Amino acid sequence: MAIVTPYIPTSITVHLGAPSQNAENVTVSFADYIKNVASSEIYPTWEPAAIRANVLAQISFALNRVYTQYYRSRGYDFDITSSTAYDQKFIRGRNIFESVSDIVDDVFDSYIRRQGFVEPLAAKFCNGTTVTCAGMSQWGSQNLAKQGYDSIAILRNYYGNDIELVTDVPLQDPRDSFPGRNMRRGDSGADVLVVQVMLNRISQDYPAIPKIWPTAAVFDANTERAVQKFQQIFGLTPDGIVGKATWYKMVSLYNAVNRLSELVSKGQRFTAVNFRYPGVTGPGSTGQAVSALQYMLSAISEFYDVIPDVAVDGTYGPATQEAVRAFQRAAGLTQDGIAGEQTWIMVYRVFASLENRYLQSQIRFPVATPTAATGEPVDYGLTGRMRQNPGRELGYGQSDDRGEVLV
Repeated sequence: MAIVTPYIPTSITVHLGAPSQNAENVTVSFADYIKNVASSEIYPTWEPAAIRANVLAQISFALNRVYTQYYRSRGYDFDITSSTAYDQKFIRGRNIFESVSDIVDDVFDSYIRRQGFVEPLAAKFCNGTTVTCAGMSQWGSQNLAKQGYDSIAILRNYYGNDIELVTDVPLQDPRDSFPGRNMRRGDSGADVLVVQVMLNRISQDYPAIPKIWPTAAVFDANTERAVQKFQQIFGLTPDGIVGKATWYKMVSLYNAVNRLSELVSKGQRFTAVNFRYPGVTGPGSTGQAVSALQYMLSAISEFYDVIPDVAVDGTYGPATQEAVRAFQRAAGLTQDGIAGEQTWIMVYRVFASLENRYLQSQIRFPVATPTAATGEPVDYGLTGRMRQNPGRELGYGQSDDRGEVLV
């Protein structure tokens, strides 16, 4: 998606009815929207921890709708509805409870997400009495608060221990993800790369769409063919041009295949490839460092057929030893099947070179003792035939040093 890390919108547009219902839209400040929702959904006499937990869930759900452009990517001119069948209750002109208002003022620039994921959690909830669901029970949250649970413990009780709280989120005016220009053959830039990544991910579920290789931020003939096929499949004019309608259809499908708007989202992930030599790794070694080595070798094997594929299981067995030995042979290193410092450095550099040119990897490198074995990735290569059509998608989601997610 062409959206970086989530932000708190200064305002949000609410449709006063079901999505397809002929109803009025109202635009209110985001903080006032959350105060209205919380005052409509829960009780002011509840325990502060329960109110805070519910407010954080309501913020996260609303931000998920904004982040994924859930309605706007479907052609609607609003961000969220007031219908509890789809979203959260909003009653125009209602009184706001003071206890709710104080807590919203304290936390409106925070949200919850899964660890390692980018998008705010689609934190669905229900009252827990007349209606039950897979998300949070509102009355259940009150019962937990009475037992001494704090707000985060309540949220983790319902959404899992892998959620985290993001605080001090920047406030800014709402923005449209569409780049504001049609993209066509011959164009280049970050927006083109976003198109390529979205199409490659969508093509995993719609294999008639040809893969774009490499994803080099250049709108070439391969990209044009993939766009045209996408347009044909989804009833758009197959002109190979990414205008607003095609863009938002891609965003909608990308959200759908990644389930970004669902509680069980597959997730937009941050990426950090941060190499530090973990020490000699060889037969009998286990753990995260072995998994990282296996992951990189597996990725490299997709490009060089002299490197056998290896399972990422965290155990340095015979298959891993053979893959390391094959890599060493191709790289001109001592062929002992043991990953010492020089092998680790070269594996990382080849992987980083491929990653820079072709991949948006999801690896978060497990690290141990830092050494001088760091530096800018160089265009290192291996002896052996380069595969032209790697068979496995390696995932998407790349962040820069500020944590901004490109795709």
